Amino acid sequence: MMTVTESKSDAGQTAVTPSPTASKTRKLLLALALLLLLVAAILAAIPPLVIGGMVNQRVTFSQTWTGAEHDLIPNRLALTTSDGYQIVAYEVTAEQPKAIIIFLSGIHNPSVTAFFGHARMLLDEGYASILLEMRAHGDSEGEVIALGYEEYLDVQAVVDYIKEQEQYANVPIVVYGLSMGGATAVNAIGQIPEIDGLISLSAFSAWDEVFVDNMGLPEPLASLQRPFVRLYTSLKYGFDKRHITPKQQIQNLGDRPALIIHSTDDSQVPFANYERIMAHAPDHVETWVRHGDLHFIVQDGHFLNPQEDAPYAARIIHFLDRHFGG
Repeated sequence: MMTVTESKSDAGQTAVTPSPTASKTRKLLLALALLLLLVAAILAAIPPLVIGGMVNQRVTFSQTWTGAEHDLIPNRLALTTSDGYQIVAYEVTAEQPKAIIIFLSGIHNPSVTAFFGHARMLLDEGYASILLEMRAHGDSEGEVIALGYEEYLDVQAVVDYIKEQEQYANVPIVVYGLSMGGATAVNAIGQIPEIDGLISLSAFSAWDEVFVDNMGLPEPLASLQRPFVRLYTSLKYGFDKRHITPKQQIQNLGDRPALIIHSTDDSQVPFANYERIMAHAPDHVETWVRHGDLHFIVQDGHFLNPQEDAPYAARIIHFLDRHFGG
């Protein structure tokens, strides 16, 4: 019970004043509230400062590759997304293709043209390809990278193109992505029913989760940042996009075939992201885990010529042939 002291006012009335203990308690609570507000302000400031610097840009690649380096003559496509961006893609055709593969690359590198070696490898196995440079990358329009929240619309534009081409009638469509492209691939198959299969390399489970994973702080401290990252991305890309994350979209896979690949010591997208995706994935989803820090999955610098990594090439081709080779 609060103790009070009484004093006589000039009018002879008794005035009640708080005791010194109550006054100290009130000051302590006020100081605590101000401290919490300061911490919240700092946490709220981090996403715009850190993420903003990553996404408020268009990526101009210092190095790109050509189909000619792999004896390919790709068709350059200019497609328009449903939200008005013109995006560029490169089509590698095949006679009577078993399937057509849509390739997607990462947040800042490499250019999707680094996948021409994959296109060559798969063309030799009877697969066509379209290499998609997502919005705000290379020659595609856009000034903001959308972290997978919007890039599935770029994939939709490619799917729409495929569906309009007579040579692709009844040809299965497989989306195949690396890093942010892997996350976008999962989001795309979750949102686009016309996609028939998925190969995802080193995808993050959700942007707020990989952000916290890379903070280098103990989980209880780092997790304090998560709601502020979610708020930032929701404000930036729309609250209606909050569910466009790989760990949620993998649940829309249905019975379509999927191969999820990750490395145990990935220093860019930690292995916990793979575990979270698989915790939400249907039971039939296939996996391959490589040991080491292999964000690009392909070993020994062979990404440009993936057939030189025999286990990788065999795993990819075997997956595609089992599900689409007929």
